[in-house]
Amino acid sequence: MEFENKIALVSGAAQGIGLAVAQMLAERGARVAVLDRQADRVAAVAATLPGGPHLALAVDLCDAAAVDGAVARVEAELGPIGILANVAGVLRLGAALDTRDADWEATFAVNTTGVFRLSREVARRMLPRRSGAIVTVGSNAASTPRLQMAAYAASKAATAQLMRCLALELAPHGIRCNIVSPGSTDTAMQRQLWTGPDSARSVIEGSAAGFRLGIPLGRIADPADIAEAVCFLASDRARHITLHDLRVDGGATLDA
Repeated sequence: MEFENKIALVSGAAQGIGLAVAQMLAERGARVAVLDRQADRVAAVAATLPGGPHLALAVDLCDAAAVDGAVARVEAELGPIGILANVAGVLRLGAALDTRDADWEATFAVNTTGVFRLSREVARRMLPRRSGAIVTVGSNAASTPRLQMAAYAASKAATAQLMRCLALELAPHGIRCNIVSPGSTDTAMQRQLWTGPDSARSVIEGSAAGFRLGIPLGRIADPADIAEAVCFLASDRARHITLHDLRVDGGATLDA
């Protein structure tokens, strides 16, 4: 129960890694505000989390006023936010030269600007309390180029640098900011990349033609693998860790 009496806000909590993070935080004692634009699913998540009370927030991260209002509601109904997990993200596949402006802008609106807005609003409230942890789920694509993923990789790289700058500014106030960078993880977003029954094996083995290394540990990550890293960085066990990017990809990027 290491998060007992802690208030956590998790974006992208309706499925995948965000859901796993919300469940793990709740299992370890936190009261969790689950935020996602999928209203029905996020309400179901909040209703099934252990412990509580918890709070469901149907919010689009592209709506600045809604983001600010959601943070205010969490603090009013649950209490002061001590943990923010930025997990929400979108993937628009396509070669760079074929990427439409709308897809580029939509990718950055969620993956970068949404993280900026939510982190800014939460950090402003953490500042006078001189405590808090912000953990953002990025991607190993932020440092390793991928075919068909120019917008996604660029947005994740921008977000990683945003978090480092934020961490530097907030460190004197006792607030830590860190990144967890997954590789291939068994989520709906990952399966969007698969084309057949052998796709998972192809990811593990790598592809010379696609300029993609394999996964040395020989498995696709589970969302819980990523959630464990997020919870560690959010906990007091990581009290002296900030500005860190924790790669959780089974060695896929050879720690590049």
